[in-house]
Amino acid sequence: MTWEYFENQTAVTPPPRRRRAPVRGIIVALVVLLMGTGIAIGTGALASTSVSGGGASAVPGPGSPPSGAPRVADASTIAARVDPGVVDINTNLGYQNARAAGTGIVLTPPGLVLTNNHVIAGATTIAVTDVGNGRSYGANVVGYDRANDVALLQLTGDAGLHTLAMGDSSATRVGDSVVAIGNAGGVGGTPSVAQGTLSAIEQTITASDAVGGSSTRLTGLMETSTNIQPGDSGGPLVNSDGQVIGIDAAASAGPTVQAADSTQGYAIPINQALTIARQIATGHASSTIHIGPSAMLGLASIPAVGLDGQPVAGTAVVGVIPGGPADQAGLAAGAVILSVDGHPTSSPSALGDLIDQHRPGDSVRVTWVDAGGRTHDTTVRLVAGPPA
Repeated sequence: MTWEYFENQTAVTPPPRRRRAPVRGIIVALVVLLMGTGIAIGTGALASTSVSGGGASAVPGPGSPPSGAPRVADASTIAARVDPGVVDINTNLGYQNARAAGTGIVLTPPGLVLTNNHVIAGATTIAVTDVGNGRSYGANVVGYDRANDVALLQLTGDAGLHTLAMGDSSATRVGDSVVAIGNAGGVGGTPSVAQGTLSAIEQTITASDAVGGSSTRLTGLMETSTNIQPGDSGGPLVNSDGQVIGIDAAASAGPTVQAADSTQGYAIPINQALTIARQIATGHASSTIHIGPSAMLGLASIPAVGLDGQPVAGTAVVGVIPGGPADQAGLAAGAVILSVDGHPTSSPSALGDLIDQHRPGDSVRVTWVDAGGRTHDTTVRLVAGPPA
């Protein structure tokens, strides 16, 4: 079984907006957008450590009460309560000539928004529409955690946004009723709704990017029977009290059509996501958390394979950005990057992780083999680029 990230590519005319109702029917294999393909490893121009009116103290903790509202079980009633704290996220992937769409969760009135990293990966511009007030905003990337697929955005412009009540994901139980709310199809408007149950916890999957060929191992996930669709990524998974208990992240995909009752969707537990968001908001970088402007080597890469089609050491270059660092260093399609600063680059994700530890302006030593089999050891100065 293949699991795919479920932001949505919007290069084609989308279908009519799915209105508020429990989703029934089918889920099909859909190609979704790039995460960690190596075209732009990190973001610079969009990133900012400024959190206007936000900050760590403003990031809510798990288990916040649902505003004294009575417990409800009807999906449409839950959605009506949750919708005002949801945002639609639309990105331009300038280096890839593509667009993408996803969903976000408003954490603070000044506009601190939680979403998946893969929703904003590769974005050269980010536009956010708040469902609560219908207004559109620009957004800066405060930071992100690629390994755990979490990102934090700060909206620009007016404050006073509606926030959502946070639940306690550690208190959830298999069999609990859940509702996934998002931006299915990336078409905006009234958020889509998919009702189901929590079918498992502490799940581990490898979520793949069907376009870029990269994959990420995600652990500790919540498995649900909700029909999560492209564009729902980053949206809230809520309980019967309307409290957020997870972030929609991935779903099953394959060549066959599956009945809705066999659909498997995956969400990041909100406790885990908020812990990461708090670290980002306070500027605490780590081996997985990147804060502020990101660096870019300026190339597209895929896993390297030999003539027999079997994986080999290194990451294969399939293209470079004209005038970018890789291009200036002499790298071109057909080259294989062996290491960065002496650390092996066994995959595009490994290459991304190494570059992600740097800032624009840093210099790194890249060891690579050109298409003719000659080995090079080159110092490359990184520049600002989109989020990894």
